[in-house]
Amino acid sequence: TNDVDTLGQSLNQSVTQLITSITQIIGVLVMMLSISLPLTGVTVLTLPAAAIILAVMIHFSQPYFREQQQVLGAVNGIIEEDFAGQNVIQVFDRAEASIEEFDRQNDRLFISGWRSQFLSGLMMPLMSLVGNMGYVGVVVVGAQLALTGNATPGDIQSFIQYVRNFTQPVQQLGNVSNTMQSMAAATERVFEFLAAPEEEQKADAQIPEKRPGHVEFDHVKFGYTPDKTIIHDFSCEAQPGQTIAIVGPTGAGKTTLIKLLQRFYDVDGGSLRVEGIDVRDWDRAALRGEFAMVLQDTWLFNGTIRENIRYGRPDASDAEVEAAARAARCDHFIHTLAGGYDFMINEEGTNLSQGQRQLVTIARAILADRPALILDEATSNVDTRTEELIQRAMDALMQGRTSFVIAHRLSTIRNADVILVIRDGDIVEKGTHDELLAQGGFYADLYNSQFDEAA
Repeated sequence: TNDVDTLGQSLNQSVTQLITSITQIIGVLVMMLSISLPLTGVTVLTLPAAAIILAVMIHFSQPYFREQQQVLGAVNGIIEEDFAGQNVIQVFDRAEASIEEFDRQNDRLFISGWRSQFLSGLMMPLMSLVGNMGYVGVVVVGAQLALTGNATPGDIQSFIQYVRNFTQPVQQLGNVSNTMQSMAAATERVFEFLAAPEEEQKADAQIPEKRPGHVEFDHVKFGYTPDKTIIHDFSCEAQPGQTIAIVGPTGAGKTTLIKLLQRFYDVDGGSLRVEGIDVRDWDRAALRGEFAMVLQDTWLFNGTIRENIRYGRPDASDAEVEAAARAARCDHFIHTLAGGYDFMINEEGTNLSQGQRQLVTIARAILADRPALILDEATSNVDTRTEELIQRAMDALMQGRTSFVIAHRLSTIRNADVILVIRDGDIVEKGTHDELLAQGGFYADLYNSQFDEAA
């Protein structure tokens, strides 16, 4: 953000000056040529000297300008993190460590800042020196021309005035180089970001007419980096209307499967088909419009509760929004807030509890009314009583829809049509709740351990 601001301010401040100075140099050069070619040659000799000085100073100062922009971004990041995590910093008594980290980065910013400003600050006096040398050269050569009768005193006097008008914009160019170098450093970072690869969209992307919610993983292989495969050989078919529960230890690859399903990443091997079409052949927007999602990490924007729920379907009426809220069991707490559905949620959503934010996101998914659902620990942030109410709403919501449910609370997925037990990216067990318990394997151990802990 700071780089974009720097780029904008530098363009506003420098481009006009740059154009004016170059135009003035060209105009004055034409006038000097009309008066005396030898004197013009003496004056123009100062340009290579100025260019050499400019190139040398930029060579030494530009790395410091680049470092200044990078460290400034790091300092801003530290400030933002420290404000956002202030409670955590205080609870763990890390205030002094946070201050030390800020001071360390701030010192780097100070050092790179003064070095870049010092080196670029030398530009103006050096340019003035070059200009004065040109002025002296014109006076000496002009005097000799006058003695030999090749120039009149009036020509020399007018030429001296033009020399001053010629060196002034040259000095101004040196002066704006400070701003231009900051702009160059900021531009590198901005265009590095803009050059990042975007999501590809096929020219002949497909959108199926019927969307019953049929999903098939066919020997899927995937890794976030080429040297580390997370999902080795995953196959699963979800028939329309089925509820597929995915369980397993942390890091087994459960959420990765959902990211593949939404095509935030593409598979490295095998294929993933939705409605019989490989997701790589789908129109991205249409593919993501196939699913409604409720994630463990709630995301609400700065706006009213009504607007946040309506985010799932922008054309929904107020009555439909309120019906979705009742289905998600959040209508009651909404009416206890000042303004009800027009209650304004702040930027971080901190004026609602974690459980209340979860309920609002569930209402959003209910309102979206998509063919398929993705529930990633959707009830992890609510109490047991609210979880029971939400589970009833979810059971009604999942009727007739293909649902993928990631859960650590295994009691919430007992009614799933198929439970996939994943460990290290592979399916180790598959079946219904009762079938897996009867096997007495990994799922049974997970299930029984939760009740042992509760007891």
